[in-house]
Amino acid sequence: MGEPSRPPANGFVAAARKVYHPVGFSKGYNFVLWFIFGGAFLGFILARLPYFNFYGVFCSPDASATLGALPGECYYYLHFDRYKVGVILHLAGILPAGLLACLQFTPVVRYKALILHRVAGWLAILLSVIGIAGALMIARRAFGGGIESQTITGVMAIAFLVSLLLAVVNIKRLQIEEHRKWMLRAWFYAGAIITMRIILVIAAIIIAPLGGYYTAMPCAKVAFSVGSDEQTLQDYPACAPYFNGTNPDQWTMITANFNGTDVAQIAAALDMTAGMALWLAFLLHAIGVEVYLHLTPAEHNRLRAVSYQRQLAAGMRNPGRAGLTADRLGDAEQWTLPEAKAEKVQAETSKDSLPAP
Repeated sequence: MGEPSRPPANGFVAAARKVYHPVGFSKGYNFVLWFIFGGAFLGFILARLPYFNFYGVFCSPDASATLGALPGECYYYLHFDRYKVGVILHLAGILPAGLLACLQFTPVVRYKALILHRVAGWLAILLSVIGIAGALMIARRAFGGGIESQTITGVMAIAFLVSLLLAVVNIKRLQIEEHRKWMLRAWFYAGAIITMRIILVIAAIIIAPLGGYYTAMPCAKVAFSVGSDEQTLQDYPACAPYFNGTNPDQWTMITANFNGTDVAQIAAALDMTAGMALWLAFLLHAIGVEVYLHLTPAEHNRLRAVSYQRQLAAGMRNPGRAGLTADRLGDAEQWTLPEAKAEKVQAETSKDSLPAP
């Protein structure tokens, strides 16, 4: 945890340093990014902790409740054990994992509480795997269950888990800068679910006045959403075979209208735009994290120098590139520790707190 080498430019910078230095940051822009993105992630998770009250909040019987699953989704969670188990596993795994991730990205934890950093890291990975398993179990029904939604759920699950795996491999090899990169990628990918919900609502609002958007929905889900068999039959007469028992699997067309009062139409609007919103959010986050990594080469180079010292002390072959680095796996020029930095890195190494788990 290095101190800034330059004196504060003005009184504001001096005051700001008193805020972000105790948290473990030596540069103000890193603190700002941590505060914005980490704060949004933490706020999102805290707002969803009430979901652990599965029947009272997440699948609340109150039709006017605004906090919980998307309209109509709880039809599957309440009537099919597979999806109920899946969504509970997802919530029980990913929410606490997200809280631990927020803790892990707070520098003072790495510098002052090494054991906590290690234990929380392994626990976050275990809970993440459980959460992803649950997400894959409900992918067929979550966010409308369309092919595009199922596909992006699978893509995000693979990207997230592979990133976690590469982060673990690199820290076991004491390649700290690569561990940092892959952990950032993993949780940026996971954070796409927040941006997705913003895009989802905006898209649903936009298509409402345009009109002409329809989607098919099982009559059982429509009736569950509307909450009244009589009202459902009146508004959607095509569901008559479902109600008279001749076709329990009857479907009907629903107008996508987020601005209306028909819950089924609101559900249709969200179902139609969910897959697109998740794809777009994932793309934005995947690009955004790479931009951030390319804009922070100084931190990357500092940590690689620390990795060199750690690997050298551990007797590893190829110190500085014992992990999964580009100069080992690709055609990048072989990395060597700049001689001018050797002394400084040696001094910093004793203070750094990113050991292998």
